[in-house]
Amino acid sequence: MNFRLRFGRPAWADHEIDLYPVYGGWTDPDMGFGTVKDYVITPHGRRVEAGRISIRMGESPCIYYFGHIGYHIEPKWRGHGWALRACRLVAPEFLRAGKRSVVITCDPDNLPSRRTCEHLGTLERVVDVPGEIRDRWEISAVKCRYIWELPRQGS
Repeated sequence: MNFRLRFGRPAWADHEIDLYPVYGGWTDPDMGFGTVKDYVITPHGRRVEAGRISIRMGESPCIYYFGHIGYHIEPKWRGHGWALRACRLVAPEFLRAGKRSVVITCDPDNLPSRRTCEHLGTLERVVDVPGEIRDRWEISAVKCRYIWELPRQGS
């Protein structure tokens, strides 16, 4: 993967984490992700990668199974609630795009990610991923779909 990370000012920050934009990266028009923004998650004030969060503005069959948000926290940094914080930090991006709710998916056996999703939204359903999507993009066979009703700005 070709990307550039610019450590200037973080795009988003709170008192625990900073989100720095990643420039470059990859796109696959067949996925229908629309505009994609990727961020590196770092401990606040430190320039060490603790994880990543990706936001996807599109609507497509792939979004149905991949979700509008994808995140990963490196094992060393897990257990601090940083995926949840990162999701909350990027919420204004979706609101500016006119979205009032977004989908976040995770594997049923990924209990930490399920807890993150449960803090944000409501389990809509557990779905089987069609073989053509699963095989083409190497995604798990089953996904939990959570709907996150975004908080209104200023509330």
